[in-house]
Amino acid sequence: MAYVIGVDCGTSGTKTVLFDEKGAVIASKTIEYPMYQPKNGYAEQDPHDWANAMVETIKAVTAKSGVSKDEIVGVGISGQMHGLVMLDENGEVLRNSIIWCDQRTQAEVEQMNKIVGREKLIEITANPALTGWTAAKILWIKNNEPQIFEKCRHILLPKDYLRYILTNEFATEVSDASGMQLLDVPKRGWSSEICSALEIDMDMLAKVYESCEVTGTVTAKAAELTGLKEGTIVVGGAGDNAAAAIGTGVCSDGKAFTTIGTSGVVFAHTSSIAIDPKGRVHTCCAAVPNSWHVMGVTQGAGLSLKWFRDNFCEAEKETAKYMGVDEYYLMDKEAQTVGVGADRLLYLPYLMGERTPHLDPNARGVFFGLSAMHTKKHMLRAVLEGVSYSLRDCVEVFRDMNINVSDMMACGGGGSSPLWRSMLADLYNCPVKTAASKEGPALGVALLALTGAGVYSSVPEACEAVVSTDKIQQPNEENVPIYESYYQLYREIYPAIKEQCGKLAKL
Repeated sequence: MAYVIGVDCGTSGTKTVLFDEKGAVIASKTIEYPMYQPKNGYAEQDPHDWANAMVETIKAVTAKSGVSKDEIVGVGISGQMHGLVMLDENGEVLRNSIIWCDQRTQAEVEQMNKIVGREKLIEITANPALTGWTAAKILWIKNNEPQIFEKCRHILLPKDYLRYILTNEFATEVSDASGMQLLDVPKRGWSSEICSALEIDMDMLAKVYESCEVTGTVTAKAAELTGLKEGTIVVGGAGDNAAAAIGTGVCSDGKAFTTIGTSGVVFAHTSSIAIDPKGRVHTCCAAVPNSWHVMGVTQGAGLSLKWFRDNFCEAEKETAKYMGVDEYYLMDKEAQTVGVGADRLLYLPYLMGERTPHLDPNARGVFFGLSAMHTKKHMLRAVLEGVSYSLRDCVEVFRDMNINVSDMMACGGGGSSPLWRSMLADLYNCPVKTAASKEGPALGVALLALTGAGVYSSVPEACEAVVSTDKIQQPNEENVPIYESYYQLYREIYPAIKEQCGKLAKL
């Protein structure tokens, strides 16, 4: 039996899981660390915290598993995307990493659009200039901390800094590099045109690999720190969403997943490059060689339900404590007592603006159709349905791009709700499934490592062998046309109030 390690470097903590070659969890350990916000809109973390967490979690899972280090055939690393790690000529960290949710770079986004042009950026990097992505952060350092920029010799992403700690190699892979806005996404390599225009030295960028390729091996020093065997391979790995796709078996055309966390993500695999010229969805290289993925994001998915719970569901919280159940379980049960369409009540989940398909930070939440007959239960059902409509918006953009979605997985906290899954199945008009394993990104990069080690001959073969389905929610034929009517009305509401949302923002 071969064993493999998956490391997932998240925003709240790093989780390391030891799997066997069939995907069974042998041991798991998570270590948390802080995020720093020195100013409003800023978000930073110390890369040393990630490195210490990785070392300690690998040490923990190898020590308590009883598995010999000789049986561990490889390591895969997943991580939060878009973070900027800058190292000097000695490989030392120059400053805290500016991470994915940092919003300080609006001036740099405008600078990128002025220098390169929005259309050219979308053509080459497959995405419009974005405040949270890495290129704008590099320009911010250049503009605001020139003394740091002058010392910088290596630019890495969060997970690739962890790779450097393990292997002493400066390497990245296509899925994570796609989120830097320096990669030619159709050609899967650094863009000399973009780097030259932004005056970023390409020598500072790491070598780009495919996600399942071997990028280096564990050094003697790293072996001593972690308990791994010197020479153990480390593969490219993947950005968090690309890794989650592999961990849920989304590795061929027609397959997709929906994640309902604080935000909502709809992610679809495609074997041919597809770029939305309007920039409504992100296109990145997939963790499967010579494939891509498209990703739509709705900002206020699970956040909408949490907002409703925190402000209107004290009774449910108290009852849940008394019954020993989750309050969301009771909220689901209440929403189920209301019919499809919530008696003509619609909700727009734009509590934090919106990305897909509107790209409008001024968009705001709306209850539409509220009448004296409506109760808290109707509003609760409308919130669940409104989030589902917003996720269907993402699928509609995919369809505009000729990307078919016929096989949908559901994950994240919202994916555990049978009611929410049934709404998605009815609105997508396709089965919605859950994966048997809940490990997502860690399992995904473990499968990439098993492929790199030769245990499986390809990433799809590894997914086929390991990933299995837990529950399947079929669409309800009676509900599909009813939801379709409500969805089409939902699509008309935001365009009718867009101008007023802009005016409200200025009051």
